[in-house]
Amino acid sequence: MNKKELKNTMVITSLVLLIPVIVGVILWSQLPETIATHFELNNQANGWSSKTFTVFGIPLVMLAIQWVCFLATFFDPKKKNISLKLIKNILWLVPLISLSVMLSIYSKALGFSINVGTVSHLLVGFVFIMIGNYLHKVKQNYTIGIKIPWTLNSKENWNKTNRLSAWLFVIGGLVFLLNSYFLNYWIMAIVIGIIVFVPVGYSFLLFKKGI
Repeated sequence: MNKKELKNTMVITSLVLLIPVIVGVILWSQLPETIATHFELNNQANGWSSKTFTVFGIPLVMLAIQWVCFLATFFDPKKKNISLKLIKNILWLVPLISLSVMLSIYSKALGFSINVGTVSHLLVGFVFIMIGNYLHKVKQNYTIGIKIPWTLNSKENWNKTNRLSAWLFVIGGLVFLLNSYFLNYWIMAIVIGIIVFVPVGYSFLLFKKGI
């Protein structure tokens, strides 16, 4: 793992995460004092925050999450099993999500017609597809992948479980992209349920078979 490249990526992504703060300061006088920051699938707001927290708090929370992800990966005892390319791509996930979410929030606050549910589904769909594209290549580690007792104790169990999960993430991502038009809550819940529980059950069955 090239530590210099990793640190450079971390610096760049951290700066990108602060872009919404700059945008918010520029738009400060145009933004309302209370801003909708959480929405239902029907695009109706159901959560609000102060202008100060929206502009400064949310980006800083996302920055903190980014650093937690970075430190967890950097100090992973098995980080040698994670490719530098994969880590760099993972480090771009939080900035991508943050920029999309914050720009959507600012747009709604300024009165632009934007469907946050559609944006969220498209974003999640692309993220799932990206994760699925790499998941089957990940070797055993404590940071990235399906990390449960049976996969961590068996290389074969890890490989089989993560290959299945890779397909589930890609298919789930495609379903999310399609559901960005329908915005059906049950489709979303079923996809997430499958992605979360099927790999765990599959890994357990492999364990029972001695794998």
